Amino acid sequence: MIPCGSVPATLLPSEVLHLPLLKIQPFLKRRLFCNQENGKSHFFSSIPAISSSTSPEGSGREKMRNRVRHRKLNPGEKEGIIEEMRFVTMRLRTASTTTNEVHEVGDSNGTSTWQPTMVGFLSYLVNSKLVFETLETIVEDSTDVSYAYFRRTGLERSVSITKDLEWFQQQGHVIPQPSSHGTAYASHLQRLAEKSAPSFLCHFYNIYFAHIYGGCGIGKQVCEKLLGGRNLEFYKWEGDIQDLLRNVRENINKLAKHWPRSEKNKCLQETAKSFKFSGKIVRLIVLPKLSNN
Repeated sequence: MIPCGSVPATLLPSEVLHLPLLKIQPFLKRRLFCNQENGKSHFFSSIPAISSSTSPEGSGREKMRNRVRHRKLNPGEKEGIIEEMRFVTMRLRTASTTTNEVHEVGDSNGTSTWQPTMVGFLSYLVNSKLVFETLETIVEDSTDVSYAYFRRTGLERSVSITKDLEWFQQQGHVIPQPSSHGTAYASHLQRLAEKSAPSFLCHFYNIYFAHIYGGCGIGKQVCEKLLGGRNLEFYKWEGDIQDLLRNVRENINKLAKHWPRSEKNKCLQETAKSFKFSGKIVRLIVLPKLSNN
């Protein structure tokens, strides 16, 4: 084959004139060759293959996909947000132990290292009632559909605490007003509920979880010391408490599947605040005694 040079358009097939290749950038080489045997003109073009994966833009997108694909999972993330919260709680407990923070229940052998007072216990009950009332009111009255799953779960405590406080009043005890610990926590819950359902539900679950697995143990010790072993309504439930808590846990995990990672992280960040607020309220049981030392 030899180059044809400049060939008049009238000599070219109409298909050649309309080839899309003629519209590409001028720097691409286009040459016409003639077949010496039959004199027909043919169009040949050596166009370098351009791969999107080698272009700067394509390479950037690929790197971004790889970063997202290979993000390191949080401990417990495969099992659900509640399991992630459990790992955060374990780290908090470890940090609390290493800093020799005062524990509410006693030493590792189960020996009590604190003395509750009636004034302190009543203050604890009053502030707990405020917190549980706040939880129940938010999920009952909110228009956020996320909270509809947590209405009348069977875990509610405000009514039972009200019955206990009425009993104490009948015994001649003065019922105090909620302290700053209870009002501060209630306000925090109300703010969270309005702006972030994941953050609020972190507190919702942890409050009930802490009461069931920690608060009940503390309550029994207090009742033994102050009330002769009387079992308060605060520590009673209708139905299997494990099943009730499991239902809440499963509903939170289902909702969390639709949360972006940023909202899940906010939820986990509230775990420390949840135990901090709750811890202050529990310590009301012994604060009057400690202040006299």
